[in-house]
Amino acid sequence: MTQGKALFPVLIALSLGHLINDTIQSLLPAIYPIIKQVYQLDFGQIGLLTLTFQLAACIFQPLVGHINDQKPMPYSIVAGMAFSLAGLLTLAYALSFETLLVGATLVGLGSSIFHPEATRMARQASGGQLGMAQAIFVVGGQAGTAIGPLLAAFIIVPGGQTSIAWFSVIAMIGAMILVWACRHFVAAAREAVALAKKNSLNQSKVQGGDRQRVIWSVIILMMLLLSKTAYSASFNSFYTFYLIGKFDVSMQVSQYMLFVFLMASALGSLVGGWLGDKFGRNFIIWFSIIGALPFTLILPHADLFWTGILTVVINLIMSSAMSSIIVYAMELMPGRTGMIGGLFYGLAFGFGGLAAAALGVLADHTSLDTVYTLCAYLPALGFLAFLLPKVDHSAPMKRA
Repeated sequence: MTQGKALFPVLIALSLGHLINDTIQSLLPAIYPIIKQVYQLDFGQIGLLTLTFQLAACIFQPLVGHINDQKPMPYSIVAGMAFSLAGLLTLAYALSFETLLVGATLVGLGSSIFHPEATRMARQASGGQLGMAQAIFVVGGQAGTAIGPLLAAFIIVPGGQTSIAWFSVIAMIGAMILVWACRHFVAAAREAVALAKKNSLNQSKVQGGDRQRVIWSVIILMMLLLSKTAYSASFNSFYTFYLIGKFDVSMQVSQYMLFVFLMASALGSLVGGWLGDKFGRNFIIWFSIIGALPFTLILPHADLFWTGILTVVINLIMSSAMSSIIVYAMELMPGRTGMIGGLFYGLAFGFGGLAAAALGVLADHTSLDTVYTLCAYLPALGFLAFLLPKVDHSAPMKRA
C-alpha cells in the first residue's frame, strides 16, 4: 500500500485514536498535584507511579509488535483502548496508593497494545510518504499529551479525583473511531498489505547481511531516544511543581504552561516528519537534539516569562526527532514495522519511567532546581547522531 496513494482518512483516524489514547495517559501526571496531597505522597512515590505506568507500556510493546508483524491484527487497537478505559475508572475510584498503581498499569497495557499495530497501519497507509505518515500519527499522540493537563485544569482540579471517570466517554468515542479506521483500512488494502509484507520480508533478508551496522545504529538511536525522553520526563512529571515552587504560580497556571509546552511537541513532530522526508532523517535527528542544548543550559537561570518561551523552543526542536528516529529504524530493518514501533514507543515509555523515578528520588534529596540543572546537559548525547550511517531515504518508499 505504501507504493500507492496515501489513505489520509485512515491516517487522520489513527491520529485521532492516538490523541485520545495519549490524552488518557497524560491524565496520570496531570493529577499528581491532587493525589500527592490526598494520599500524602512524596516525590519518590510520584516517580514510582510514572515508572509503573511506563514499564507496563514498555515491556509488552516489542512483543506485541513482533506478533503483529507475523499476523496483522488491526482490531487489536480497539482492545488497547478498552484497557485504557478500565485504567481510567480504576484511577477515578482508587482508595489507596496500591490501587492507583493498578490503574496506572492498566493504562500502560492499553498503550502497549495500541502503539505497535497503529504504527504498522500508519506506515502501510503512507503511500510512500513515510515521514509524513508517521508525523501525522505521532502528532496525535503529542497533542493528546498536551490536552490532558489542560482538561485536568478545567475538569479534574475543580472536580476532584472521581471526575476522571468523565473521560471514559472520550475513550468510548476513541474506540468507535478506531473501529471505523480498521474497517476502512482492511477493506481498502487487504491485498496490498499482503504484497507489501512479502516484499518487506525479502528485503529484510538482504538487509540482514549487514547485521553489525544495523545493531550499532539501533543502539545509537536508543541513546538519542534516552536523552530526549529523560529530558521530557523531567517536565511531564515535575514541571508543574517546579513552576509552583520557584515562581509561586497557581496550580491552574502551571497546568496551562504545561499544556503550551506539550503542544509544542505536536507542532515539532509534524514539522520534523515533513522535513525528514525532504532533507533526510540524519540531519533532522542530530539537529533536533543538539539544537536544543543552548536553550536547555539557559533554562534553569530564566525568569517565569523566559521559562515559558524557552520550554516551547526546546520542545519544538527536540520533538521533531521522534518520527525520523522511528522511520530511520524501520528503514534499517524492513519487514519489522510493528516490532520497531513497539520497541521504540516502548523504550520511550521505559526510559521516561526510569528517568521519572530517578529524578523523583533526586528531587527528594536535593531540589527540583538541581534536577533541571543536571537535565540541561542531556541533549549533549545528540552528538552521537554523527555516528549514524547514511541511509537511502528514497528506497524505503517502496517498502511496507
